[in-house]
Amino acid sequence: MRIVDLSVALKAGIASDPPSMLPRIKYLDHHDGAKEFMAWFPGLKAEQLPDGEGGAIEQITFTTHNGTHLDAPWHFASTQDGGKPALKIDEVPLEWFFSSGVKLDFRQKPDGYVCQADDVKRELDRIGYALKPLDIVLVNTGAAAFYGAPNYLDKGCGMGREATLYLLRQGVRVTGIDGWSWDAPFSFTHKRFLETGDASIIWEGHKAGREIGYCHMEKLANLEQLPPFGFKVACFPVKIEAASAGWTRCVAMLDV
Repeated sequence: MRIVDLSVALKAGIASDPPSMLPRIKYLDHHDGAKEFMAWFPGLKAEQLPDGEGGAIEQITFTTHNGTHLDAPWHFASTQDGGKPALKIDEVPLEWFFSSGVKLDFRQKPDGYVCQADDVKRELDRIGYALKPLDIVLVNTGAAAFYGAPNYLDKGCGMGREATLYLLRQGVRVTGIDGWSWDAPFSFTHKRFLETGDASIIWEGHKAGREIGYCHMEKLANLEQLPPFGFKVACFPVKIEAASAGWTRCVAMLDV
């Protein structure tokens, strides 16, 4: 088996999110750790520890939507499936997070394009694949190549309401994308909203979860290393009580 890491590293100091959401990481090295040990064990001197070192740790301030993460239905709205309470990340069935993977290649779509159901159907026809329930559908927009660059948030196409619902009606419950958002970049949606005044275009792919509950991943990586299908995806989220999302070390597993 070959394992492909589909996750980005959580890193501070890069343009990975809007400024108000950027993570902060404070690194404490082994000598900082030695001071902690001396505080825990009165009378201990640093030179009594091997190489004068304690444990290295990191202090992180970030959100559940930094790094590669899984959005729960609760993130999209308070209800799903005709008015039922939306699932939070610790309530979603674990069976959703380990299944066959399918990759849709939308790298030729322009930045800001909103993919429709017909785009999904054409791509599935091109690769010769019929969706089945609980397939995990991954969308390659090419945005991952810009992760950390100043224009990352503006890169890639997005998945519209009808495209999302088409997947969900086939029994798909987990999807993923290599861009910052499952929807088209906000900069393009902002422009279209100013032109049309149509609020239904805001977060339309996310809001499809009000009709059929689902999860999606954002900020995936290395999708170009995958075939269109014939692989497994494991993307279990970190269990955070009543949260709208959980971080995931998403991987693909291929037979060799």
